[in-house]
Amino acid sequence: MVNLKELMMILELHRQGLSVSAIAERTGHDRKTVRKYIRQGLVAPKYKPRQPRATVIEPFEAFLRERVAAWPELTGARLLREIRELGYRGGKTVLNDFLREVRPPPAPTFELRFETPPGRQAQVDFAEFKVQFTGEQDVQRKVWLFAMVLGHSRYLWAQFVLHQDLPTVLRCHIEAFEHFGGVPREILYDRMKTAVLGEPDEDKPIVYNAKLLACGAHYGFVPRACQPYRAQTKGKIERPYRYIRADFFMARSFTDIQDMNRQLRHWLDTVANVRLHGTTDRIVAEHFAQERSSLQTLPAGRFDAVLRVQRRLSHEGCVSVGGNYYSVPDGTRARVLEVESTPHQVRIHENGKLIAVHALLHGRKQRSVLPGHRQVARGVQHRDKPAVRLLPGHAVATRSLGVYEQIARQLGGLR
Repeated sequence: MVNLKELMMILELHRQGLSVSAIAERTGHDRKTVRKYIRQGLVAPKYKPRQPRATVIEPFEAFLRERVAAWPELTGARLLREIRELGYRGGKTVLNDFLREVRPPPAPTFELRFETPPGRQAQVDFAEFKVQFTGEQDVQRKVWLFAMVLGHSRYLWAQFVLHQDLPTVLRCHIEAFEHFGGVPREILYDRMKTAVLGEPDEDKPIVYNAKLLACGAHYGFVPRACQPYRAQTKGKIERPYRYIRADFFMARSFTDIQDMNRQLRHWLDTVANVRLHGTTDRIVAEHFAQERSSLQTLPAGRFDAVLRVQRRLSHEGCVSVGGNYYSVPDGTRARVLEVESTPHQVRIHENGKLIAVHALLHGRKQRSVLPGHRQVARGVQHRDKPAVRLLPGHAVATRSLGVYEQIARQLGGLR
């Protein structure tokens, strides 16, 4: 069988008048072959179909199909990191082409992009996550993700918490500002109950929580509430929640909420905040480094909001605050105590006198017992074996060892 180039040469030599023998000698083919192709004329040669070649993504297709079937919202970037750990050496284009085949593209949506100048605005919200910790069989926990994203650079700070109460909200604000190294001039809230009291209405002014306003006055930011049913005003915070759920949370395991936050912090520092942002087309961390100088300077001290409540003293000598237990000194007489909660402390008062200061616990059903609060408990003896106590001024008689030997001989004789 000859290829197309050889066929064209045979026909050209034949057209020039060369004999079959001469053509066979020049081309190196048999004379029968030369006659055959002269007789057929110009016909494209037929080739056998090639065997399909293995693609670079083929060894990982089964894994990818399984992951997409179990977690349809996993991002391509997340899957790329996973298969590269398994040995994939290809690029993201091949992966994305394959993913488009195994899952349908999302329905197109259109919204107006609203950009803010550097240092101007941040957006804040909570999102609910349900998780089963590895140490708890068949127990599903509800946790909340507090997130604050800077509107200009899209730099993200987030933390999983167990409560949506006001102390938690204020504490997260403080820690986010300290992480940013500055404060934006306004913060947009999606009608959070701890921030906005009542539904925003065109006819009525928005009422914000007084403690949040005090926090804003301390740090220099102004709270703003999103307009109802206006998704484009809060998209910068809602899109990160979808991103966090798909690229971080899904298909992971956690031992407890502290482990969740350790993994989240690592993911934020190594993935989310160092990626090329699809909207701004800039590296988030590099963009944030330029925005940081536009943020307001942090005040000299932390905001110390105080929330006052009354709590009943338990029989174990503790008061309950936010689902956790805090000890009071032995000898506390009042059964109802005044408790002050700040973003980082719990202060307990008895009849106006400060009797205990605890660091705020962030979990649930945890117990904080300060040193010195359980002195009586250490001296308690078993009820069936009362301890002999020596009162002050009572002397103990001293005897010779011979006395005890005599008593021993007498006891031996009684036997």
